[in-house]
Amino acid sequence: MEHMGWWAIVPPVLTIVLALVTKDVILSLFLGIMSGTLIATGGDLFAAIVLFSEKLVANLGDSWNLRIFLFCALLGGLVGLLSRAGASQAFGDWAARHVKTRTGTLITTWIFGLLVFIDDYFNSLAVGTAMRPVTDRMKISRAKLAYILDSTAAPVCILAPVSTWVVTVMSYMRGSEGFGELGMGELELFIRTIPYNFYAIFAILMVLGLALTHRDFGPMLTAERRACDENKLYDENFGFISGDLHDPRGVFNIQSREKVRPIDMFLPMLVLVLSALAAFPVTTWWNAAITEGGPTTFLEAVRTIPVSQGFWEADASMSLMICITFTLMVTVPYMLARRLFSPRMGSEAFVVGVKSMVPALLILAMAWTIGAVIKEAPADGGMGLPAFLTELVERGGMTGRFLPVGLFIISALIACSTGTSWGTMAIMIPIGIPLAMAIAERSGGGAGLLLPEVLMACGAVLGGAVMGDHISPISDTTILSAIGAGCPLLEHVTTQAPYAIFVAVCTGVGYLIGGITKSGWIGFCATLAFFLLGLVALPRLMPGGGKDS
Repeated sequence: MEHMGWWAIVPPVLTIVLALVTKDVILSLFLGIMSGTLIATGGDLFAAIVLFSEKLVANLGDSWNLRIFLFCALLGGLVGLLSRAGASQAFGDWAARHVKTRTGTLITTWIFGLLVFIDDYFNSLAVGTAMRPVTDRMKISRAKLAYILDSTAAPVCILAPVSTWVVTVMSYMRGSEGFGELGMGELELFIRTIPYNFYAIFAILMVLGLALTHRDFGPMLTAERRACDENKLYDENFGFISGDLHDPRGVFNIQSREKVRPIDMFLPMLVLVLSALAAFPVTTWWNAAITEGGPTTFLEAVRTIPVSQGFWEADASMSLMICITFTLMVTVPYMLARRLFSPRMGSEAFVVGVKSMVPALLILAMAWTIGAVIKEAPADGGMGLPAFLTELVERGGMTGRFLPVGLFIISALIACSTGTSWGTMAIMIPIGIPLAMAIAERSGGGAGLLLPEVLMACGAVLGGAVMGDHISPISDTTILSAIGAGCPLLEHVTTQAPYAIFVAVCTGVGYLIGGITKSGWIGFCATLAFFLLGLVALPRLMPGGGKDS
């Protein structure tokens, strides 16, 4: 048995509903996991508890997950050091003098999000840590910051030819049935797919449009007005936040406070970014050198493996661990030498910073666990939801006209319910490419229709995977964006969801029209038209609509 049928949707639906009703993410995740293990074990409570503990340990012990877990904890420690030294406050003061408007701050954050395109995890955490003092000073809600981080992280990574996502996507494309008939390499196919990834493109444009016009709507408008009028940067009703430190003592004496400069914040962040850029290819060369049958030495790996390939094939989790470790090794001696804190106070600040991340780390661990319970086959103690949805797609018999929009919707549903865009792409790309090719051949379009069908199908899958990830409270990228912004997770989800759904509706219309006309460019223009119309009309139609400032 590959799946448990409709029972497989119970854990994700229960988790999402409970989270929205109770506003308690950890309890909702726990009950969602337990519901899955109870179903998987046939209602045996003791067996379900044992399975729960095994899945939790297995996922937390996974090398990739463990490195991300530790990276978040150590980043919390770094934030604790910056906060105690007063560097965050000094950087915020400096930025407020140079970026004097809310619009300028929002656009600056958006630009940083575009520039840090190597990895979505790193994007959310690094840009969030750097810009949070600035957005706080400008009375920009944490929810708005989290939205910018989330909507420039995965969308940028899935569009950039050099990122940790590219090699994974290319491997899915290369392994799909019929790939050889396209007459091109996987990198060329990926690059030609970019203009057809409507959701990722318009998610990024949506951030820019809102930054320029301030035409927020829905829960985000409420959050922004509360931040401007009441100086309440987040809604306490949504529970705790992670990685946010408010130490009234600041630095440990007046003389040290006078010594603090913006460079004390800028330098550690610059080291973090540059060391990450260096670590990505370095990990590829290192892994190649220690792999049997590869280059015999590290230097030989450097000579034989191009830098671009080094980025594509990098172990992102290992790279992030290296960069945060190196950053701490530079930051601590630097701040001690600058006498911004004593060794004891630095140690205390580091521990406080790590402790501030504990709630988020619990959520991450449980999100990985429920993802495993949902995705894995019943033989492995899971529900097999992806296999069930795949079967529904294959039995659905979608025609060519509805293939792009159908793939987009199904990909979004899988990503939302499982919390993983990569897993969704692994499932749907090998389905979408053969389906598109078969439909093109049946329609008699020949080679002239074959490639556009495949490109639109791939773009729909990639965009749908990112969209579902954006509205899922169990997605790791959603969780990390909330951490980076210092925003309660559920406030981030509820404020971002209307924006993501709006872009998804525009994208769905574009794919539907593109499927009917057999033209991706007509579909793109239709998406653009609906997007511009909605950006003007929605703030007026929504209750309390209008500019937020």
